[in-house]
Amino acid sequence: MMIAIKRFASTDADFKARLDALLAFEGAQDEAVDRTVAAILADVKARGDAAVVDYTNRFDRLTAAAMADLELSRDELHKALNGLPAAQREALETAAARVRAYHERQPLKGWQYEEADGTLLGQMVTPLDRVGLYVPGGKAAYPSSVLMNAIPAKVAGVKELIMVVPTPGGEHNQLVLAAAALAGVDRVFTIGGAQAVGALAYGTQTIPQVDKVVGPGNAYVAAAKRRVFGIVGIDMVAGPSEILVVCDGQTDPDWVAMDLFSQAEHDELAQSILVCPDAAYIDRVAASIDKLLPTMPRRDVIRAALENRGALIQVRDLDEACAIANRIAPEHLELSLANADAWVEKIYHAGAIFIGRYTSESLGDYCAGPNHVLPTSGSARFSSPLGVYDFQKRTSLIRVSREGSKTLGRIAATLAHGEGLPAHARSAEYRLEEE
Repeated sequence: MMIAIKRFASTDADFKARLDALLAFEGAQDEAVDRTVAAILADVKARGDAAVVDYTNRFDRLTAAAMADLELSRDELHKALNGLPAAQREALETAAARVRAYHERQPLKGWQYEEADGTLLGQMVTPLDRVGLYVPGGKAAYPSSVLMNAIPAKVAGVKELIMVVPTPGGEHNQLVLAAAALAGVDRVFTIGGAQAVGALAYGTQTIPQVDKVVGPGNAYVAAAKRRVFGIVGIDMVAGPSEILVVCDGQTDPDWVAMDLFSQAEHDELAQSILVCPDAAYIDRVAASIDKLLPTMPRRDVIRAALENRGALIQVRDLDEACAIANRIAPEHLELSLANADAWVEKIYHAGAIFIGRYTSESLGDYCAGPNHVLPTSGSARFSSPLGVYDFQKRTSLIRVSREGSKTLGRIAATLAHGEGLPAHARSAEYRLEEE
């Protein structure tokens, strides 16, 4: 059965409207989900540990008597690491080392300078004290997400990293626990959902309040993160995964089809788009999609994603392809092109750019080094991948000398009077009057 993936061209009269419709994603929170989350968060805030244990037992089919039953020791994490098959452990360790090496180049540095009169101005950079990391559990278990969130936090100097991961039916994913051991996670609680986000944001008798909550989750987790933002920081509320492949028509069409599958298999709302100037090549990719889909274990999810939000788009040339890529601002952008490096300078908006035919997006998900937590739904126009800088904060430094206070005091007083704030003005003027 052929896939009913959308096909259109930039020369179509209704191209802009069709592209806009393709990109439209209604991310508004379902009201029923939001009401449920609000009630859970209020209960966790009021009852702490008892509420978290109650919800965890109910939703994850557990029989914990207290929060202590839901915390894993470091010994358990290292036991998981040591119990991995050799190939898995080597892959996980290599990925962790590459992610760490990349992020060690990112930390922001403090700076300061002194003016002629002795006034000092600058910026101090400090790590967050405590961060909460949400990791999906159950069927969706992602050790790569542990590495991508925890390692930058540790490189930044975060003092304590608390991980929460649901374990439905008491099933512990050994790769996830092993990744936590490798990344240096300090404490792990087997809790999930809105109750876990609430525990991190408000603190309970056992779980200390964190400064920021990071990591992916389902609709309930996303709604909870939205609601606690302001009490704590959050990384982002991410939309469905996306890939945009810009191809010149010379890459093996099976490669491109599988690259489109790599994001479509996440869920039915994921978006996979090919942009190419060669109509015959687009036909070949469509044939590869039809040929390869039946071989995929997650073919039903892939089919739904491709038919819901996928597209094969013909453009006039590669310059137009890059312009459309900037309009879409995709999470993942593959430049499957000859001399791909030369085209990078034409891209302004993308979460991550995968340069050349051999750079599959999947390498970025696991082991290339850069972070796989990326802006979605066009937000790459104004936001960036998760990094060390997300676990650091900046504090302004101001030390005004006696001489400097005379100059700056007159300026400040004049502006304060102009704004109708006399106490501001007098505060500055007192220093002018000092003998």
